Amino acid sequence: MPKVGLFWFNHDLRTDDNAALLRAAAEVDTLICLYCVDTATVWPGSQQPAKLSPRRREFLLESLQDLEAQLNRYGQKLVVRMQSPLDAIAQLITVHNVSHLYRSKHVGAYENSIWQTLRTRYSLLDFSESHTHTLFEPSQLPCTLDQLPATFSEFRRLVEKSDLSRVIAAPLAAPTALPAPALVADLAWQTQWNECLPNNSDSPALFKGGAHAGEQHLRDYFARDLASHYKETRNGLDGMDYSTKFSPWLANGTLSVRRIVQQLRQYEARAGTNESTQWIFVELLWREYFQWYGHKYPQRLFAFAGIGQHTPTTSFYPERFKKWSVGNTPYAIINACMKQLNATGYLSNRGRQLVASCFVHELGLDWRHGARYMEQQLIDYDVAANWGNWQYLAGVGADPRGQRHFDLQKQAQIYDPDKQFVKRWAGDQTLLPLDSVDAVGWPI
Repeated sequence: MPKVGLFWFNHDLRTDDNAALLRAAAEVDTLICLYCVDTATVWPGSQQPAKLSPRRREFLLESLQDLEAQLNRYGQKLVVRMQSPLDAIAQLITVHNVSHLYRSKHVGAYENSIWQTLRTRYSLLDFSESHTHTLFEPSQLPCTLDQLPATFSEFRRLVEKSDLSRVIAAPLAAPTALPAPALVADLAWQTQWNECLPNNSDSPALFKGGAHAGEQHLRDYFARDLASHYKETRNGLDGMDYSTKFSPWLANGTLSVRRIVQQLRQYEARAGTNESTQWIFVELLWREYFQWYGHKYPQRLFAFAGIGQHTPTTSFYPERFKKWSVGNTPYAIINACMKQLNATGYLSNRGRQLVASCFVHELGLDWRHGARYMEQQLIDYDVAANWGNWQYLAGVGADPRGQRHFDLQKQAQIYDPDKQFVKRWAGDQTLLPLDSVDAVGWPI
């Protein structure tokens, strides 16, 4: 009897270095390649992915179009469904007698709950997962997942002590062939996309989605000497050259992290190793740490108390949240960052730390609402990196020092001394008070 496979694409939108896809190619006779855009309402406190901003939608659309083009070269097609993955996969299993299901291992609690429900509901089917989003396999880590250190610094020391950089596997080649597609009745998915997720962006995008664009950016970055000066420039606030800008393609898997390390090592062999090139690898390790952190704490990644035992003293003030989200706070540097984020779908690492610190400490807001807003806006949104870093800044995550509270005035003087960034993004034009009513305005 023919074996029918279903491949659930999620954060692995590429054919290059995709172990899960290679396995599917070797095991089944026909294959359904599926991506789902869940359009259901997301309730507060839900672990379900947030609605996408126009910039995220735009970048994802380009990424899916590129993936479709890659699959078409194999005679395959991409099926995109505007519904819950659970419903879509269940329907396809029933209609097409699917016998094998494949995916890349995911850190998200929502995605994993769907996968587990499917495994329970269809226990006689063959389920297969592969790690495609990390540098290491679980067996290569310097500790078991249960023993993952509580801080990145300790994790880094273990990696360096074990010399794990030597065991990072070379990227896998793309498949030489893929099984034939199943005859899935589907509307042209771009039409559905335009109907369900209209794009209202007016200004040009900073990044183009898709594996082809990601690979081109990777080549262009290492063709110049930017990597040799990375550590000195990485705290920039504006522009394209101060940081690597790999994260948009890393986040949805159009670019493999192992492919980046491969190109970094080739650059070092050609141009030399220095503190800056080494720091690029350190930051890839930072990303790696949070992937395993998310696997260790699948539910607590979204918890108010984080991985700690005590809940923060922050709360939720709708007016403050709104002013922060649109860049109408008393802090010019924060306003500029938020306006940049809303316009471009991107924010520098330094900017992310400042707006998160302001959110938690100056505004006294529940960090989870900030993390959720970033999830909506950032084109480089990654479940583990986003929620793990917000926990870190809020003092409920992987940080031995507790809360990271930045002096916003001092930070602005250091990183925007001439106020060029603030002026460009009109951060000083909307310096509104935190609340429209102060303490003396409340009734007695």
